Amino acid sequence: MSAVFDWAKEENLQPEPITVAIWKELPEAFCRLVEVVNGEAVRAESPTRRHQKAARRIADLVEVAAETHMNRHQDGCLDVDTDFDVVLWEFPNATIRRPDVALFDCAPEELRPLPASMVKLAIEVVSPTSEKIDIAEKKAEYALAGIPWYWIVWTDENQVASIAIHVLDHAHDQYRLHAVLEPTSTETVIDMPIRIRIDWTRLSELVR
Repeated sequence: MSAVFDWAKEENLQPEPITVAIWKELPEAFCRLVEVVNGEAVRAESPTRRHQKAARRIADLVEVAAETHMNRHQDGCLDVDTDFDVVLWEFPNATIRRPDVALFDCAPEELRPLPASMVKLAIEVVSPTSEKIDIAEKKAEYALAGIPWYWIVWTDENQVASIAIHVLDHAHDQYRLHAVLEPTSTETVIDMPIRIRIDWTRLSELVR
């Protein structure tokens, strides 16, 4: 018999909604295992090696682009990170997601979770277990939180097969498809939200 039958008892229900204040006091080991959706802890599935490698390599490309942008324009500080907490909203119940990759305004390390208002670009790498969440739930949530750009990354046969780029339509608080990038050449350049060079050779042979 599944262990879930032993666990499914009234006393094991979450006792109260998780607020941002509560989240900050929870053990980091617990926070790494879950996201918060409308105050409820939701288990975050462990990513595959291919998923992790795709996210890390894309993060590297975005980080290089951010450094180039800052050196060229001198108009602010940008940072890039992977798999870290972003609070989309606090009320009426908090929603805290963990994008695979994000480009955001520089922030002190102790600012956790990061406010969505600081995020310029959120990126999710689709896995079989996360497909509906990434293309439906998170897409709607990131839009409602006002994140200007959202990339959905698809992998296939040990490589990144395509990147769907969505831009926020502020009039409707929804994303619209801006472009779909595919490895038809060795490099693709996208200029939004900053100029990012997609080196497709870096996004192949993900697992060796």
